[in-house]
Amino acid sequence: MHRERGVAAGSKAEMASIDRKRINDALDKHLERSSPSTSKGLNGKDKDRVSAQSTLIGKPPPHQNDSEESETDTEESDVSGSDGDDASWISWFCHMRGHEFFCEVDDDYIQDDFNLCGLSSQVPYYDYALDLILDVESSHGDSFTDEQNELVESAAEMLYGLIHVRYILTSKGLAAMLDKYKDCDFGRCPRVYCCGQACLPVGLSDIPRSSTVNVYCPKCEDIYYPRSKSQGDIDGAYFGTTFPHLFLMTYGHLKPQKASQSYVPRVFGFKMHKP
Repeated sequence: MHRERGVAAGSKAEMASIDRKRINDALDKHLERSSPSTSKGLNGKDKDRVSAQSTLIGKPPPHQNDSEESETDTEESDVSGSDGDDASWISWFCHMRGHEFFCEVDDDYIQDDFNLCGLSSQVPYYDYALDLILDVESSHGDSFTDEQNELVESAAEMLYGLIHVRYILTSKGLAAMLDKYKDCDFGRCPRVYCCGQACLPVGLSDIPRSSTVNVYCPKCEDIYYPRSKSQGDIDGAYFGTTFPHLFLMTYGHLKPQKASQSYVPRVFGFKMHKP
């Protein structure tokens, strides 16, 4: 059930991304007319399949420049810092190109059922997806079709995202995101007068598949699209509406002074008067 990792992980990640788009488009209609279900009772003859929602929720915003890519998009490999087959699923997932915003959730946090309360009704193939995230070999994996394996993998990505948004609000999660913030893994504000202020990821909704992730600048207090197209395809619900503001409340010393300077349009050196 596990994907191969290592040298071939980059090409497989791109192929899986295309397959997930195709599968999601074909099965979205089923999701609309049926409630999410767990994976219990799944077998190869099931004709009723639920839609496994992936981290990719559709086309990027039309005003996002497709040619504008971050340095991470120019890397030769989609996976970095991986030790091949020895890498856990979580490590492999977080090191994929476009997943730089994700931190690695502790196994102990995932294994605590209290932290996963309510997710089984939101994620299809829940049991199998959870096993995949925790690197637990499923006895039913060999009996799955290729399409079912794709659905389970896509469901695992969705489940991890929904766990992730809870984890980053905990003390350990905030500390993990602090390290990424200091390294500017979330990018810098594109506004000139913010002088390269480091940003934080934020979602416009806590409901999955509602919007893609954006970046919040604590200096100008505005949001922007990520520079990387692959990052901009990630579901905003995997970071939520609360995270950046709780982060700045927790680490108040990192909150910069609000930007006071703004651009003044001029014509031949004279300020333009507003009508």
